[in-house]
Amino acid sequence: MAAIINIETSTDVCSVALTYNGLVVMQRDDESGHNHATMLSGFIKDALDQAKFNDIKLEAIAVSIGPGSYTGLRIGLSEAKGLAYALDLPLIGVSTLQLLTADVMFREFYDENVMFAPMIDARRMEVYTAVYDYALETLMSPRPLILDNDSYIEYLNRGPVVFFGNGSDKARDVINHPNASFVKGVKPLASSMMALADRAFMRSDFLDLAYSTPEYLKEFQATVPKSKLGL
Repeated sequence: MAAIINIETSTDVCSVALTYNGLVVMQRDDESGHNHATMLSGFIKDALDQAKFNDIKLEAIAVSIGPGSYTGLRIGLSEAKGLAYALDLPLIGVSTLQLLTADVMFREFYDENVMFAPMIDARRMEVYTAVYDYALETLMSPRPLILDNDSYIEYLNRGPVVFFGNGSDKARDVINHPNASFVKGVKPLASSMMALADRAFMRSDFLDLAYSTPEYLKEFQATVPKSKLGL
């Protein structure tokens, strides 16, 4: 398996991991808030130093490409592009929704009929979400979705659906179905990118350094701080 520096900045977590030969060699996570601009470069330097110390020849850079925080995704992709260019390495893009799903899949055994619904908070009652089957094939394509009792009814009527991610907390009071279950504490971390990044590397599934952009799923909407409104 490839030696890869993985970068995850899609939510309030800033995370970097060096993975090699199926192992997490180094991992740095900061969950204190939106500190990506100040923390990320230092985490990447730690990964580079660790690779040099262990005589590991880097083969790729992987970055989560969303959906998620507009600012976080821009910072992460920009750093990843610069690093890949400087080291002359291919760049891998990993779906944030898929890496959340992969994390949950590896936590415990699930029956093959279980479906997985990652949720990333998009404020108010909206989430970024998708539905995947046991083989990580897409059943519902990634999209922004306003939650109500019928949001996932097609899949819930079909079989068990596991909900997780930082958007799932507000879904607990909305989605009431016997086939719905929730997993707490699932956050997108760079270490969870390993399997997906390795798969992409084996397939030579790389991003274009010049033209790749994050998967925002919806247009950015700027807001005016209350202080500027006189509130």
